[in-house]
Amino acid sequence: MTSTQAPPPAAALAGDTATTYAAWFATLADPTRVRLLNAVATAASGSARVGDLARELGISQSTCSHHVRHLADAGFVAVDKVGTSSVVSVNAACCTGLPHAADAVMGTLSTPPCCPADLPADVTTRAMTDADLARVRAIYAEGVATRQATFETEVPAATVLRDRWLPDHRWVAEAGGQVVGFTAVSPTSTRACYAGVGEGAVYVAATARGRGVGKALLHRQITEADARGLWTLQASVFPENRASLALHRAAGYRTLAVRSRIARLDGEWRDTVLLERRRDDA
Repeated sequence: MTSTQAPPPAAALAGDTATTYAAWFATLADPTRVRLLNAVATAASGSARVGDLARELGISQSTCSHHVRHLADAGFVAVDKVGTSSVVSVNAACCTGLPHAADAVMGTLSTPPCCPADLPADVTTRAMTDADLARVRAIYAEGVATRQATFETEVPAATVLRDRWLPDHRWVAEAGGQVVGFTAVSPTSTRACYAGVGEGAVYVAATARGRGVGKALLHRQITEADARGLWTLQASVFPENRASLALHRAAGYRTLAVRSRIARLDGEWRDTVLLERRRDDA
């Protein structure tokens, strides 16, 4: 769990960026196009023929072709000729560009991405040691209990937690001589090509929320990741955890996707928001 102060005002959109975003939103102002884009995006094969789309939506093939052209002109889909059929597939860039545009327009994304500023003077951060593990586990247990921080329902052993995190990317926050939060980065893959990609987590003790601890931890996470060779940080956050979403967006994370019904928690399907921050030179 995380908590933060209100993020700083986002920079105003540049004119050309606003024009691009307006064209995207105008294209999707037609419900038939929204349904078409959804039908293509959710097709089992990753693409669909215009004729099949027309039948699925209950519209004529000429009407379907008309709307597909609008989606293609805006960059949402690509259209390829296969024999006598037109095959429509989603442009993968729109899967990230559209959520990013919504964040930017609504002022929830700092432009350009940056680290959190205005850090609390009474909170310090340092590398996590084995002596901190009992306290770290207790803070993690508080997050588990909220059912808004992780899919885990049982608290792992302290050494299990430690070993899932990258050794050079584990940090704790202290205030008043006590550990009040921690952040850590886990590898996303064992493949060498993804060695610079990590998934971060930030947890703040219940008694310390709302005083900038999460901001201080995320600042340490990002600056150390940049300095130590990580080029991409990811975070997976429950959409109900608005404090964590605000914290990450204020730090320059952008929304990549909402992963619908990605896993069950206590028997119920839950969504997560996938966010990403890339190093400036990556």
